[in-house]
Amino acid sequence: MSGTLYIIGTPIGNMEDITLRQLRMLEEVDFICAEDTRVTLKLLNRYEIKNELVSFHEHSSRAEAQHIIDRLLSGQSCGVVTDAGMPCISDPGEVLVKLAYENGVDVRAVPGPAAVTTAAALSGLHVGRFTFEGFLPVGKKERSERLDLIRSETGVMIFYEAPHKLRATLSDLAEAFGGDRRISLCREITKLHEETLRMTIAEAQAYYSENEPRGEYVLVVEGMSTEAEQLTLEEALAQVKKLIDMGEKPTDACKAVAKETGFKKGELYSALQ
Repeated sequence: MSGTLYIIGTPIGNMEDITLRQLRMLEEVDFICAEDTRVTLKLLNRYEIKNELVSFHEHSSRAEAQHIIDRLLSGQSCGVVTDAGMPCISDPGEVLVKLAYENGVDVRAVPGPAAVTTAAALSGLHVGRFTFEGFLPVGKKERSERLDLIRSETGVMIFYEAPHKLRATLSDLAEAFGGDRRISLCREITKLHEETLRMTIAEAQAYYSENEPRGEYVLVVEGMSTEAEQLTLEEALAQVKKLIDMGEKPTDACKAVAKETGFKKGELYSALQ
């Protein structure tokens, strides 16, 4: 009989944010798969847990993943953890979960905090519905295409971002959604320097042009207003023509109205002809 793969949540930052069940399972499983064994070892040492650590990260091979599955199939139990929060969300642990299901291995969750839901709660925005976008693509073309797909999203959108990329990402968000869109920037959640800034995207650009971004960020961006969503193509075109009458170039006018309405720039430009 095969063993069980446990998805074990760990603290986002503050090591006190751990449950009794998480501690028990970290002790009871036969071995632990960690994204970075050095990070997980700090947590285990804090709670005096002695267990085998196996490294499994985004650069791990298929053979390494299969070796872990083979141990599970032999009857051993494994706990998969990430550096912070719930594994398998923008995290290599999802590979093991997929393989476990494909091989008939039982998978169970030992839930804990997640940065995405914690930031949503901290944002102060209306979060009746949200989409989790994780990290935007690195490539300029792929990033532009992704933002274009969610331009008309009416629910809150949540992104992860590293400090050295924050300024460029804010610029891309302003380009896609407009500078007036509200955003909450949550950094270092549950850690010593935890901070949540609530402002418009344009205000965030101005703030971080003078202040160095520090720590890991979760960006919570409000969705497109329902009023803008209800505009018809004809109404959007009327806005384009008004801008053209005021001296804007047709391409610039279509681009500006696309930001505010959710219509694609090319769609507006084609309808204008």
